[in-house]
Amino acid sequence: MNKTEEFELLFSKLENREYTAFKVVIQELNEVDIAEFIESLPKEYNVLAMRLLPKDMSVEVFSEFGTDMQEELISQITEKEIDHILNEMYVDDLVDMLEELPAGMVVDVLERVDPSYREMINLFLHYKEGTAGSIMTVEYTSLKKDMTVGEAIAHLRSKGQDSETLYSCYVIDPTRKLEGIVTLRTLLLSEDDVSISDLMDTSIVSVSTEEDVEEVADLFGKYDFMTIPVVDSEKRLLGIITVDDIIDVILEEDTEDFARMAGTKPSDKPYLKTSVWELARNRMGWLTVLMLSGILTGYVLTVFEDAFMVIPVLVTFIPMLTDTGGNSGSQSSTLVIRGMVLNEIRTADLPKVIFKEFKVSLMAGSFLAVITYLRLILSYPEKPLIVLVVSLAIFATVMVAKIIGAVLPFFAKLIKADPAIMAAPMITTIVDATSLLIYFYLAQLILNI
Repeated sequence: MNKTEEFELLFSKLENREYTAFKVVIQELNEVDIAEFIESLPKEYNVLAMRLLPKDMSVEVFSEFGTDMQEELISQITEKEIDHILNEMYVDDLVDMLEELPAGMVVDVLERVDPSYREMINLFLHYKEGTAGSIMTVEYTSLKKDMTVGEAIAHLRSKGQDSETLYSCYVIDPTRKLEGIVTLRTLLLSEDDVSISDLMDTSIVSVSTEEDVEEVADLFGKYDFMTIPVVDSEKRLLGIITVDDIIDVILEEDTEDFARMAGTKPSDKPYLKTSVWELARNRMGWLTVLMLSGILTGYVLTVFEDAFMVIPVLVTFIPMLTDTGGNSGSQSSTLVIRGMVLNEIRTADLPKVIFKEFKVSLMAGSFLAVITYLRLILSYPEKPLIVLVVSLAIFATVMVAKIIGAVLPFFAKLIKADPAIMAAPMITTIVDATSLLIYFYLAQLILNI
């Protein structure tokens, strides 16, 4: 049975009030799939479906909902149900929810949690967005180095249910200073009387609360971490970041980069839940900038108006020229931007990138120029000089476009802007004007016009 069939079966049981059978079937699903199912239901069934879930499962499912669904459920369920969810949610999930809820609802939620828990939440809310502190969780398991393996495992059994992950256990001293790390696998494969101090790894990679989340994501990718500790200036353990939170960060950053590369303002809302006005507003800024920058292309055409008045056929090749230039520049910029995001390319690598793109453009430009020449000489055998102009213009345009496409992301980084803004829309606009200048200068030179 596929997911669609399972959802249809569950919905039919809800409609027919077969609640016992509904409970049996839905508990076989993953919490993520259950959240997806409940969000797909008509609104009148959302609360009912949540109430039919076991209490512990309902908290996990609630954490998987989008902010709109969380807000809607909070406004409908009982105070007792709200208290259970708030007290059982992991702190980082609760903070993520509070950051998106309306201010009035945030106050109501904070008033319902335990004062000590509220103090912890407020601490998270004050961390700057996009930093390690804003996405860390304090639900982790710590050990003492003078524990034996047997004592450590007993400690995990008694305290571990409140931890978001048990895979990595952090060893701290009485002042909470981070001293080492030991994995659960190591504990389970060691003798009970072995000391934690003999097993722990003291070469720890950690981050500060102010570390940028993109840099944290790079560490996860570099070292294949499942978790990473977050420490203060005195190396005291404050919390941990888990791989699931980093995946969310990576997806969010990728979404923002895709939006900028497409020439639109990033939005944290799903497409179908974003209003038409907001979608239009996010796009109008870049469209206006690109439209106004297109005046440059028009100016070039005006300057060389006499050339295509004398030889009108020159105009017919302009679309091919500008499209080729725009595509060539976009290829280079996209690869360079990706390299920057993955830290494969750094600012100091600019000369290497230019030289490599020069060689690539030399090969690609020569190939396209030859193809263009062969195609046009068959169509215009009586105009060999015009064919030569177009072929040379294609070659020069590819050369210049690829170099520009490679350099502009470096320029963006230099002025502390996102390199993604130098992708397709901006590249195309700049290269269009450049390719036209090359084209008409070659026409003037070769055709004597």
